Amino acid sequence: MDKIKKYFKNLSDTQIAQFEALDALYRDWNEKINVISRKDIDNLYEHHILHSLAIAKIIEFTPGSKILDVGTGGGFPGIPLAIMFPECQFLLVDRTGKKIKVAEDIANQIGLKNVSLRQCGVEEEKGLFDFVVSRAAMPMNELFRISRKNVAKHQQNALPNGIIALKGGDLTAEAAPFKNIQVTYELTEFFTEEFFETKKALFVPVTNRNK
Repeated sequence: MDKIKKYFKNLSDTQIAQFEALDALYRDWNEKINVISRKDIDNLYEHHILHSLAIAKIIEFTPGSKILDVGTGGGFPGIPLAIMFPECQFLLVDRTGKKIKVAEDIANQIGLKNVSLRQCGVEEEKGLFDFVVSRAAMPMNELFRISRKNVAKHQQNALPNGIIALKGGDLTAEAAPFKNIQVTYELTEFFTEEFFETKKALFVPVTNRNK
């Protein structure tokens, strides 16, 4: 939790309490369902929560923004972002019912009012959002292909509407189809921990929408 406070100085008491509650809740669920690797649960704040919050370093979502988290698993990056941006609306989708159950329970336990959850593939979701976010759910070309329909035309943020995916390793191949429009962020720009040395975020704006 100290690492969250280190990089995000202006958290409210409510946000701090919500972030602090995540440790016990994820540990409890991890005893029942392997949501997070057993050996990685002790790194929850750095490897999962802070990693998710890299998106909050890339963009400060305008109040009223709608964000779709594709392949949320146990709630990443959606739940940390929903805590960080209480005036935005988040829909978290995943094909696996057990994972949606975990994320739904945790969101309820910490009193998140701005999160909805749905068990489905993004192909089934018809809603429009300012941004689609994802954490290593699938290759960017596939994510772009199946979720670009969900990106709204109306702009209200500093970045153009589009897709932000948290990734690791060499992204040369993934970024290639979008070479003229994509932006790759090195997460070491935001965080100093060794874990982030191989971590990146890939942003692809979605344009030419008719809706």
